[in-house]
Amino acid sequence: MKIEFAPINIPFKRRMQTFAVLKWIFTFLFLGQCCLAVFVFLIVAGYWYIAAIYTVWLYLDWETPNHGGRRSEWVRNWTIWNYFCDYFPIHLKKTTALDPKFNYLFGFHPHGVLVAGAFGNFCTESTNFRKLFPDLTPYLCVLPYWFKIPFYRDYVMCGGLVSSVKNSVSHILSREEGGNVAVIVIGGAEESLDARPGALTLRALNRKGFIKLATKCGAHLVPVFSFGENELFNQVNNPKGSSLRTIQERFQKIMGFTLPLFHARGVFQYNFGLLPFRKPIYTIVGKPIVVEQNHAPSNQEIEALHNKYIVALNELFEDNKAQYGIPETDHLCFS
Repeated sequence: MKIEFAPINIPFKRRMQTFAVLKWIFTFLFLGQCCLAVFVFLIVAGYWYIAAIYTVWLYLDWETPNHGGRRSEWVRNWTIWNYFCDYFPIHLKKTTALDPKFNYLFGFHPHGVLVAGAFGNFCTESTNFRKLFPDLTPYLCVLPYWFKIPFYRDYVMCGGLVSSVKNSVSHILSREEGGNVAVIVIGGAEESLDARPGALTLRALNRKGFIKLATKCGAHLVPVFSFGENELFNQVNNPKGSSLRTIQERFQKIMGFTLPLFHARGVFQYNFGLLPFRKPIYTIVGKPIVVEQNHAPSNQEIEALHNKYIVALNELFEDNKAQYGIPETDHLCFS
């Protein structure tokens, strides 16, 4: 295989875009381990008192990810995120205005490999979320283990990340003043195992917990589809029933997350590596589904609202697919 190297005379702006994405990949895959190593180093290297002080802080601050987190507008507005979003680039599109008197639950689809669109749109201000949806505050809900890692938890909370456990999401959606958006990647880690170019399979038919949660809180449901999310990485072939898929699924059941074996391009060449391809992402925020608060919804009511959500999500995809390069013959497959 002939390796295609990147040209030497690449504009500075594109180099900064590559650096920004490399930083994001490092944060997602390796920064947690580095932070944990620093914490252990402080203990074994004689700086135990720093680790002890932080441990007290960790104990006092343990529930913060479940109570809205600790976002930093300064971090969310870092210039590096502009380069990150311009790398692909990432675009945020709205189909209608959202009334800030209400709270909303955004169902984000598809998961992709690393959920680049959700991060760029809802954890930074580089795609103008606040201008498109004034007086709304987004919170991206992620797996709770992210907030158990010393130092790392404090950094990721700055972007507006919170835990995806039920009481955390309820805390956001139950605020009486309104104007809060809980963003949940509905397909979860399981869906990431099917993320590859051209994939249109969504894990949604058996995902009804978010419907029940929205109903109990009276939060309006908003389907969100991110065109291009699955085009960023190739993935090692892992069909259902294969040894690799079995290992990945078992790991997911034990740990709560899984490890898709993805690859795309490198920093200095275009043939292999962990950097995503430069493929555009268009995240379309659909129309809200009005939800009446019901503290004890029946299974039939949950099922009816879930069906309504699936129909709205499918319509959002069908109405926009031609504009973003999806053939007319291609349709979503729900599983």
